[in-house]
Amino acid sequence: MATVELVEHAPATGHFLPDAVGRALAASRVVDASPDPYTPGRWLLRAGSKVGAVSVDGPDLASPVTVRITPKVPIARLFFLLGYSLDPRGGRRDGQVDVAEHQDLLPALAHAVERQIERALRQGLLQGYRETEESALVVRGRIRETDQIRRRFGAALPVEVTYDEFTTDIAENRILRSAVERLLRLPGVPREVRRRLLHHRLRLAGVTPIVRGQVLPTWHPSRLNARYQQALHLARAVLSDASPEHAPGGLRIDGYLLNMNKLFEDFVTIALRESLRGTDFGCRLQASHHLDEAAAIRMKPDLVLYRPDGTPLAVVDAKYKAEKRDGYPGADLYQMLAYCTALGLPEGHLVYSKGNEPHAAHRVRNAGIVIHQHALDLDQTPAALLADVASVSRHMRTGLSV
Repeated sequence: MATVELVEHAPATGHFLPDAVGRALAASRVVDASPDPYTPGRWLLRAGSKVGAVSVDGPDLASPVTVRITPKVPIARLFFLLGYSLDPRGGRRDGQVDVAEHQDLLPALAHAVERQIERALRQGLLQGYRETEESALVVRGRIRETDQIRRRFGAALPVEVTYDEFTTDIAENRILRSAVERLLRLPGVPREVRRRLLHHRLRLAGVTPIVRGQVLPTWHPSRLNARYQQALHLARAVLSDASPEHAPGGLRIDGYLLNMNKLFEDFVTIALRESLRGTDFGCRLQASHHLDEAAAIRMKPDLVLYRPDGTPLAVVDAKYKAEKRDGYPGADLYQMLAYCTALGLPEGHLVYSKGNEPHAAHRVRNAGIVIHQHALDLDQTPAALLADVASVSRHMRTGLSV
């Protein structure tokens, strides 16, 4: 199996690949891929903000081609961001996820999910009531009269009934079963982890897996499913990744990709929301607003902060970017200016993943608007990172100005 090693947001590198594989990678947007104009059979590949591993396979390929994209963020820090975003108030308030000694994303994720499923199932499968509709020869539960008339045309049997069934085939177990099935299909899962996942699949054999593409069934935290909750949060990360399943030309792409843009955005907004807990301030995440009076141009800032009386106070947008030598892109400032203008706000806040200084502010001429730029250092400890987010939250609430 050929393996291509890339680094997130690193310069493009050349690799000799079958043209079908190069075209499939370009069409699926796993990476930026283009043929080398000077060397036949050589493709220039550049990874963006998606990290993880995918495998490209097909009947015309001698062997699969695996593309592995390494994040710039240390794997332990990446899983802190992931764990906190999924469950900031869970049993482990530091958001840490057990990744053992694994240094690559997919092996670390597979290990973490497997360990949490083991803890969840240690006391046996959770059971619960599920509403079931079926045609039966005996009356059980409630008769669906409309369906009976429409389908049976006056016949007495069978009877269309609805009843609550006490079963293990409930949302929680279906999500875990589906995460196990997904991990078993992915390339790069360690052999020992795969063996334990196969054992979990046997334990969940009576549970219906979710068909890929279907909406995940809903579950609600409760005392009964408390031992499942951490496993369910990680399973959701497995089932909602950014990996395509198919590509043009009869090839198949399968793997696990994590979008670092989305992960950073989720972490920043959820950490800011948590920092407001216990105060009179409120916030809304990803709420729709409009730039124009005709409501034709929609915009969705990552977070809008509201005063206790319900009026907007500040707006936040998270950017998974590092400041370059000549500063941050001006387009980000223009975007934030549009947010502030449309919402009638005096201040806006851009939060970046790294910068030359922790805070900078710009007063817009003739507008009375101040745009703040904050930089979070993702290489520091979780406690220090959350302290920096709390500092951004204080700036938002106190209206720090230049």
